[in-house]
Amino acid sequence: MTESNLIFLKGKKIINNNFKGAAWVTMLMENDTLYDTQIGNVTFDPGARTNWHYHKGGQILLITQGKGYYQEKGKQIQIMKKGQVIKCPPNIIHWHGATPNDTLVHVAISTNTNKGAVVWLEPVSDNEYSKFQNN
Repeated sequence: MTESNLIFLKGKKIINNNFKGAAWVTMLMENDTLYDTQIGNVTFDPGARTNWHYHKGGQILLITQGKGYYQEKGKQIQIMKKGQVIKCPPNIIHWHGATPNDTLVHVAISTNTNKGAVVWLEPVSDNEYSKFQNN
């Protein structure tokens, strides 16, 4: 996948302990008090993923390219594909990222940001990541 195929620029490589594998972000809208929302375009290399985390105000993912996984704590992994909208309810622990063989691009919308910042938790283990079952 080349940058010319992307809707938004790939952005800056994410360098922190909240992601496993290579991921990039372009901030489309920084958090502010007028809209109470933060929006970023995130690109995941195959196998890259977030740590477990939750958003006090919830999160919406708009899948724009590729294929990925989304999982809420205690539930099965779901496949995410281009054109889908994933609604992450407030305070629900979850993770998301690319499948092992596909790049994933999504627009991540953090809503109701006045309720607080994202809370990052432990990494998703390789064992947890590999538990997808095609039901």
